[in-house]
Amino acid sequence: MATKASIVFAHGLWADGSCFNKLIPALQAEGREVYASQHGLDSLEGDVACVTRAINHVPGPVVLVGHSYGGTLITKAGTHDRVGALVYLAALAPDEGETTQDQQDKFPTMPVFGHLDVTDGRIWLLESGIGDFCGDLPAAEQKLVLATGAVPVPDLFAQQVPGTAWRTTPSWYVVANNDRTVNPDLQRATAERIGATTHAVDSSHVPMLSHPDVVLDVIRAAAKTLDG
Repeated sequence: MATKASIVFAHGLWADGSCFNKLIPALQAEGREVYASQHGLDSLEGDVACVTRAINHVPGPVVLVGHSYGGTLITKAGTHDRVGALVYLAALAPDEGETTQDQQDKFPTMPVFGHLDVTDGRIWLLESGIGDFCGDLPAAEQKLVLATGAVPVPDLFAQQVPGTAWRTTPSWYVVANNDRTVNPDLQRATAERIGATTHAVDSSHVPMLSHPDVVLDVIRAAAKTLDG
């Protein structure tokens, strides 16, 4: 019996697994096992462990899909022996010895970072910044994103754990040309550095919500390389 690759999603900051809800039903309808890691952004080590548990939970070869900081997570967790493809969505992908913050600091700061508030030991995205995060979504969807986002500890991007899966695992990258959260120039440089098959789309920081068909096609292309 033919095997189909499973899909594991890793969300970023100010998001949770529901940010992939326009992708998951379509992939399930194609007979794929799908799981979205629900990590708490408490520590890089803990978040990577959560993604690893999700990988262990699904069968067969695995496509890891990471959005934003989720790209750091799939870079680390993707060294798992059943991961055969990495898909980065407007994502970070630090090299060994490089932190997520190191990678961001090489490019100009983006507008969203002017709309943050540190309270209760967490960095909250203010409502005034939601347009910089997902401004190409309808207003009601923007409010839903704001209401369902996980909130990071302040030093999350400065933390480090080993693992650089893109050095040995084929990668795909969706560049969000109109991103105001992760610099599009950073995205293009990252895609080139990791040798990814690259697709650009005129999107905000959330192409999986504003252009789900484009993202689905990229995930399908990655998955087909692993299907038995």
